[in-house]
Amino acid sequence: MEQKSWHRLGAEELQKLFGVQPGKGLSAEAAEERRKESGFNELSEGKKVSPLTLLLNQFKDFMVLVLMGATLVSGLLGEYLDAITIVAIILLNGVLGFVQEFRAERSLRALKQLSAPHAKVLREGIQETIAARLLVPGDIVLLESGDRVPADVRWLECSALYAEESALTGESLPVSKHAESIHAAELPLGDQKNIGFMGTMITRGTGKAVVVRTGMDTEMGKIADLIQNTESQETPLQHRLEQLGKILIYVSLGLTIVVVLAGILHGQPAPAMFLAGVSLAVAAIPEGLPAIVTIALALGVQRMIKRKAIVRKLPSVETLGCASVICSDKTGTLTQNKMTVTRVWNAGRVLEVTGEGYAPAGQVMQKGKPADLKNDQNLRRMLQIGALCSNAEIVETFPSELRGKRKGKDKAEAGENLLSSQPVWELKGDPTEGALVALSAKMGLTAQSLAVTYTREREFPFDSERKLMSVVVSHPGGRMICTKGAPDVLLNCCTYMLWEGAVVPCTPTLRQKVLEANEEMASGALRVLGMAYRELRPSESAGSEKEAECQLVFAGLAGMIDPPRREVRDAISITRRAGIKTVMITGDHGTTAEAIANQLGILQRGGTVLTGTQLSRMDDDELDKVSDTVNVYARVSPEHKLRIVKSLQRRGHVVAMTGDGVNDAPAIKAADIGISMGITGTDVTKEASSLVLGDDNFSTIVAAIEEGRNIYENIRKFIRYLLASNVGEILTMFFAMMLGLPLPLVPIQILWVNLVTDGLPAMALGVDQPEKDLMEHKPRGAKENIFARRLGWKIVSRGLLIGLCTLGAFWLTLRTAPGSAEQLVRAQSVAFATLVMAQLIHVFDCRSSRSIFHRNPLQNKALVLAVLSSVLLMLLVMYLPVLQPVFKTVPLNFREWCLVFVSAGIPTFVMGAGSVWGGKKNRSKSGGRPMMKSTKISA
Repeated sequence: MEQKSWHRLGAEELQKLFGVQPGKGLSAEAAEERRKESGFNELSEGKKVSPLTLLLNQFKDFMVLVLMGATLVSGLLGEYLDAITIVAIILLNGVLGFVQEFRAERSLRALKQLSAPHAKVLREGIQETIAARLLVPGDIVLLESGDRVPADVRWLECSALYAEESALTGESLPVSKHAESIHAAELPLGDQKNIGFMGTMITRGTGKAVVVRTGMDTEMGKIADLIQNTESQETPLQHRLEQLGKILIYVSLGLTIVVVLAGILHGQPAPAMFLAGVSLAVAAIPEGLPAIVTIALALGVQRMIKRKAIVRKLPSVETLGCASVICSDKTGTLTQNKMTVTRVWNAGRVLEVTGEGYAPAGQVMQKGKPADLKNDQNLRRMLQIGALCSNAEIVETFPSELRGKRKGKDKAEAGENLLSSQPVWELKGDPTEGALVALSAKMGLTAQSLAVTYTREREFPFDSERKLMSVVVSHPGGRMICTKGAPDVLLNCCTYMLWEGAVVPCTPTLRQKVLEANEEMASGALRVLGMAYRELRPSESAGSEKEAECQLVFAGLAGMIDPPRREVRDAISITRRAGIKTVMITGDHGTTAEAIANQLGILQRGGTVLTGTQLSRMDDDELDKVSDTVNVYARVSPEHKLRIVKSLQRRGHVVAMTGDGVNDAPAIKAADIGISMGITGTDVTKEASSLVLGDDNFSTIVAAIEEGRNIYENIRKFIRYLLASNVGEILTMFFAMMLGLPLPLVPIQILWVNLVTDGLPAMALGVDQPEKDLMEHKPRGAKENIFARRLGWKIVSRGLLIGLCTLGAFWLTLRTAPGSAEQLVRAQSVAFATLVMAQLIHVFDCRSSRSIFHRNPLQNKALVLAVLSSVLLMLLVMYLPVLQPVFKTVPLNFREWCLVFVSAGIPTFVMGAGSVWGGKKNRSKSGGRPMMKSTKISA
């Protein structure tokens, strides 16, 4: 059916359009005809990809193809151990990638679970319960508290009807619904009060509605379509490793060909040079790189679990390290998603309320001191009204109970071990009423204690027209009416007011004081409720709302808000100082969003607030022009969130998107890294995300950013180490061929050097501790080359020096007896030892972005053990008689070992000394001050 502005149509127009009578419903024949036309009321999963195809796709990566080539070469050389190792690496990476993608495809299946399995409909005047997938446009459905809305519907009749829509709209409170037409042309989802949306939950009241959209035409269907058509972003790490693989293969093959041709031209035997060339090619391509990257990321994941973050996709940790913008949902992410009374107005006094959430810990404070309910009857009466005029219940649960509820749901992802041992207070009922119940409990007026004295006799439910709720309760002294509702409406029902311990007439002056207090609270984004009461005369029945809600005594105002999490402000401050911008994206109203943003420090000087209505009027170019200056987006839809993420990406940002609701899922999937909430997050959001916060804590993202930055720097460290070592090997052979010297290394020695120096030391670098100033820098650019920040220069310069020093040691040893075959073997042994030791010394230099002198070389114990192991392996092939003929080595004397250590230490210590001297020179030029001031940040 054609999409229409359903909220603008009246009941008669809907009846005519669908050809249905609200009291009768469709006939079975009409429903069947429409089902053929509109299809089943279910969400499509799109084109399915078979698991086998997913698995095969993992082996199309360029680096994987390079590794396959290295496997073939290793096999031809008879290096079967190398070949088996490379195959294991390829399979490991392929399986990891397959598991990640297979789990991601479950997003839509989780979304489908939000659809109601059954629905109550009217068919030819008879109420039936049918499968929700059989609903068609025009069906008349009946809904009540606890039901899930089975399709997008237009309400025809409502009785105190409220729907919880936070998963779809981001609105933190249940929304009241009505059946009246709304004439506005463009209306955000949260303001379409006469529409019910598929997958949302009815929290209160009853209603009758006509189905207007089914299946993929619903708002939930639009989200499903967005998830299907949103491509997951390739992580910066994946992109850079692909670039690196291409560079390595071309450079290594080119240099290898030059070395082989140069050797042949200088009289070296062609077969020997070909074998040496192939050995160089294998050595030049660091086939262990993907394995080391995988291990570094996996160990980082283990550290993240200890910090209450669960990584679903390995590269996502590294991606967080270069995030420049964090787009965060407000409700449940930046705030607690627990309505809390923070301010009370009672008898002309403004009282502050301490404590958070629904826990009874807290106090009502007057001038810095706890209020005394024994001597403050005005406040006591007000708190009694709030607790009695409520249907909410707050219950205490413990981690063992939570585990039972979560069993089989997300145990592996959210990590049961992350659950706190502290009791958790959960709300059953309306969040607004829960806030009032919690307020009373903080002062000792619990449901149990009040039940001893008060018994409810009757309730007049809240409705959107009266904007009031009342209950009649009995107590030993008689009967009483308790009423709560919108302050301006409630005030009109009041004749008296509690004031300074007495009931006094509600004069215009006192009314004005109440209205001013209400306005002041509302301007601070507080949701304000008024409370009043009246003692009933013995003969008075109060049989209707009109009879009950009159001549009331006004008791006070309660201002509540979904409060920010305590730790979030500090976390946002840290991310800002680390050069990362935080953007709030919410379905709440602009006033509420702006107030929370100011409290958290998100709204900076020059920052702006943009509403969904304003955003809808902008095209992508207009949005791109302002997106860098917007700190808060309010009243936005799922499509808006997706546009915001893509706009920031077009502006060159690496975007992290956090959220917990279904409405966040498309944007989370489109972001460079999607982050979902482990406790309050929906399954849809978790499946679309890369990182799950086990404690729903925004500050955990700061820990993830630090971990991500460290992992990326560690990857750069071992790339620097591996490539400088490989450059040294190639240049040793290249310069020897250019100078017409004999081969300084035989092929088996080249492969052994590659095995000894590329293995354990490189892996130990992958788990290196972070440098002290890690969080003092701005995020690296999204397009930053992996060789940026002088890494390319360090690789080439160290590699050049390693090659020259190795060749120098070889030549000095060879020149003592140039024509001797025995001396050639000795010179090759010296070159072999020099190359190994030069690389093992150089590995400590790679730990620092400056030089070897700037960090304690013994800090990384794993690296020390790896280097000692590599030295031992080198000594074995040189001194074990059974291995000497295989590796063409001989034992070295003291003089030769001195030459080895001096030659091996030159590349690292000479360059390190130059770095220290250059640093002192820069400081002296700046008057002894650092060239750039930095701030120490502790996550």
